Amino acid sequence: MSALPYAVWLVFIFAAVIASSWLLSAYLFAVYTGRKGRLDRLFDPIDNFIYKVIRADPSKQMTGGEYFLALLGFSALAAALCFIILVAQGYLPLNPQHFPGLAWDLALHTALSFATNTDLQHYAGETTLSYFSQAAAIQFLQFASAAIGMCVAVAVFRGFSGKFSGIGNFYYDFVRSITRILLPASLVAAIVLVALGLPQSLGGYVTANTIGGGAQTLDIGPVASLVSIMQLGTNGGGYYGANSASPYQNPSPLTNWLEIGLMLLIETSMPFLFGRMVGNKREGHMLLIAAYAIYGINLVVAFVNLAPFGPGIEARLGAFSSIVWTVTATSTMTGSLNAALSAFNPVVIIAALMGMFIQAAPGGIGGGVMYLLMYVVIAVFIVGLMAGRTPEYLGAKILPNDVKRAVIAFVSHPILILIPLALAFSTGAAAVAGAGSIPNGFTKVLYEFTSAAANNGSDFLGTAGNTLFFNISTSIVVLLGRFIPMAVMLAIADSMLKRTRSSQGGGLRTDNLLFAGILVVSILILVVLTFLPFIILGPVLSLLQGYNGI
Repeated sequence: MSALPYAVWLVFIFAAVIASSWLLSAYLFAVYTGRKGRLDRLFDPIDNFIYKVIRADPSKQMTGGEYFLALLGFSALAAALCFIILVAQGYLPLNPQHFPGLAWDLALHTALSFATNTDLQHYAGETTLSYFSQAAAIQFLQFASAAIGMCVAVAVFRGFSGKFSGIGNFYYDFVRSITRILLPASLVAAIVLVALGLPQSLGGYVTANTIGGGAQTLDIGPVASLVSIMQLGTNGGGYYGANSASPYQNPSPLTNWLEIGLMLLIETSMPFLFGRMVGNKREGHMLLIAAYAIYGINLVVAFVNLAPFGPGIEARLGAFSSIVWTVTATSTMTGSLNAALSAFNPVVIIAALMGMFIQAAPGGIGGGVMYLLMYVVIAVFIVGLMAGRTPEYLGAKILPNDVKRAVIAFVSHPILILIPLALAFSTGAAAVAGAGSIPNGFTKVLYEFTSAAANNGSDFLGTAGNTLFFNISTSIVVLLGRFIPMAVMLAIADSMLKRTRSSQGGGLRTDNLLFAGILVVSILILVVLTFLPFIILGPVLSLLQGYNGI
C-alpha cells in the first residue's frame, strides 16, 4: 500500500477523533455537572443503589486531601482484590485451561500495575490467566483505574475554574464515570470489535486442524470486551502476550485504525471538557492544540529514519501503521503494541520515550490534561517573571507554592526512572533479565522504568521481566508515578478554588495560539534538558553505532 492511502487513513482518524471528542465533551460536561438528561431514568437508580451499598454521600463536597485519600483507599482495595484473585486463580471458576495461581511477586506486580492504569505485563495472558482472572481482575481494574484518572482531572478542572463550590465528591464522580461513560462506551466498542472479527467466548481454547495436516490451539476468550476498555481507558494491557500484534486481538487494518482512534478518543475530549468547565472554550482548544502539536512532533521524529526494520513488524499491518500506533500508544500512555519494540530503529524508540517523558501529548486518560495544567502553571510563572508581571491563570494568581508543587510533580518523574535504573545495573538485575549490555540493554531497562513511571505499560522485557527485582521495583515506581502527581495537582486545585479572581486583561492571555506555542516550547525545553543524558546513553548511541533495531 502506498503512503497516500496511509496518510488518508491518518487524517480521517484524527478528524473523526476530534469531532467525536468535541461531541463527547458536551456529554461529559452534563455528567460531571449533574445536568438532567433523558438517560437519568436509566442510570439514576443504578447510581443510587451503588451509593447505598458503599454508604457514600455523593452530595458531600471533599477537600483535595479527602478526595485523594478516597481514591487512594479505593485503589488499594481494588488492587488487594485483584491480588487475591490472581493468587487463588487455580481454585476459582471459569478456568477451563486449569492455570495455577500466580507467584506472589508477579500477582502483586500485576495487581498494582493494573490498579494504576499502567498495565505493565510480565506475563503472557493466554498462557497464564484464566477467563475469571481476565474478567474479574484485569478488566475490573481497567475500568476502575480509567475512571479514577477521569475523576482526578475533573476535580482539578473544578479547582482551576473557581466556578464551583468545591472540587467535588470522589464517589459521585467515580460512579458516574463508570455507569454513564466507560461501561456504555466499552459495550458499543466491544460489539463493533466482535463484528470486525475479535473473539468473545468463555467456551475454552479450541483445537483446529491446519491445512498442512497438523493441529493448532486457538487461544480464544473474552477478548473483545477487554480490548474495548483497554484502548478506551488508555490501559494497554492486552489479552495476549503479543498484545495487538496478535491477529485475534487486532485482525485487520480496519481494527488497527479503529483501536488507534479508541486510544485517542476520551483523552482528546478532556481539553474540550476543561474549556467548558472554566467557561472559556478557547482555553481548552489551546491545550488541545499544544498537546497535538507535541504529538505531531513525535510522529515526525519517528518517521525521520526509515531504515530497515527488524523481525517483529506485523506484515499484515506494515511499518507505517506500526509507527503511528507506537507513537500514539506512548503519547496517550496506553502502552498497547501492534509490533515488537525490538523491531523498530532507535529513532522510533526516541519518539516513544519522548511521549512518556512528557505525558501530556495528549497523555493518559485524565492524567494527560492534568499534566498539561502542571506545565501551564510552570510556564505562566516563568513568563510572568520574564515580563515583570504577577503570573495569573484564569484570573487567579499563581503563587510560589503552586510552582513548588508543580516542580515536585515534574522532578519526581526522572527520579523514579533514574534510581531503579541505576540499581538494575549495579545489582546485576538487568543482566539476569537479558538486558545487561550498553547501549541496547540500557535502552530496554530505561524504557521499562520510563514506562512504569509514566503509567504507560509498554516494555521490551515482557516475560523476561518476571524476576523478583523487576516485579518489586516497577511495582513501587508505578505507585509513586501514579499518585504523586495526583496528590500534587489536587493540592494546587484545592488551593486555587477559593482564590480571588480578576480580569485577565492585564496579564498573559492563555487562550490564544501564542500561549499554545509558549507552552509547547516550555514543555520541550524542560523535558529535553532533563532527559537528554538518558536518551544519549541509550537509543542515540545505538543509532550512532549504525544499529537499526534495539
